[in-house]
Amino acid sequence: MYLSRLTLKRTPDVAALAQVLNPPAAGARLDAHHRLVWSAFAGDSGARRDFLWRDMGGGVFLVLSPRPPGESALFEPPEAQPFAPDLAPGDRLAFVLRANATRTVTAPDGRKQHRDVVMEALHGLPKGARAPRRLELAQEAGRRWLEGQGARAGFCVTAAGVIAYDVAEPPGQGTRRPRFGVLDFEGQIEVADPAAFLARFRWPPGAETTGGFGRAKAFGCGLMLIRRA
Repeated sequence: MYLSRLTLKRTPDVAALAQVLNPPAAGARLDAHHRLVWSAFAGDSGARRDFLWRDMGGGVFLVLSPRPPGESALFEPPEAQPFAPDLAPGDRLAFVLRANATRTVTAPDGRKQHRDVVMEALHGLPKGARAPRRLELAQEAGRRWLEGQGARAGFCVTAAGVIAYDVAEPPGQGTRRPRFGVLDFEGQIEVADPAAFLARFRWPPGAETTGGFGRAKAFGCGLMLIRRA
C-alpha cells in the first residue's frame, strides 16, 4: 500500500479551472474532488476504485492505494511512500477519521438499508429540538459506532471526540439526490489485533470489498490517518 500526497498545481491553466475543480457549493465540491482524485488513477476505464482519499484543504489530498498515483496534468508530481505500519497488540495510536457512519438493517421485504446513525438519533426529536442537540447526539451515536467498528477491526477506543458533523448532498441523477452524514473524529485507539486492524487499510487482489471505515468512500470518507501516540 502507498500513502500519497496529491497537490493541485498552481499554474495559470489549472487556476483558471478553480470554479470547476473546487466549486463553492459543498455537494458539488465533493463530486468534483471525487472526479479529480480519480484523474490520478486514470488508464483503465473498467477499473474499480481501490483507494481511499481525504481532502486536507488548500488543494491537497491524501490517498491510500495499492499502487502509487500516476502523473496528472492537474497535480504536482505525487509524493508517495510505502504504508506498512509495524504494529503490536497494545500499541496506542492517535487518529483522525472522516466517516459516513451507518448501521445496516433488513427491511421486511428483505432488502438491506443503510441508516445514518446520527440522522437516526435526531429523527426521534421534535424538529425544533434537533439543532441544539445535533453535536451532542453526534458525539454519542458516533462514539457507539466507532466502538462497534473497533470490535470488528481489532482496536479499542480509548479517547474519541466528534469535532464536526455535516450532511453532504452531492449532485444526484434527476430529482433524486443522495444525502449522507459526515462525522469528523479525532482521538486515540489501542491496537488489540494488528492483522484485523491493518486489513482495513489493504485491498487483497480480487477482493470484492474495499478497505476503510463506513460508507461514502468515493466521496472522501473512510480513511483513518494514524500516528503513534
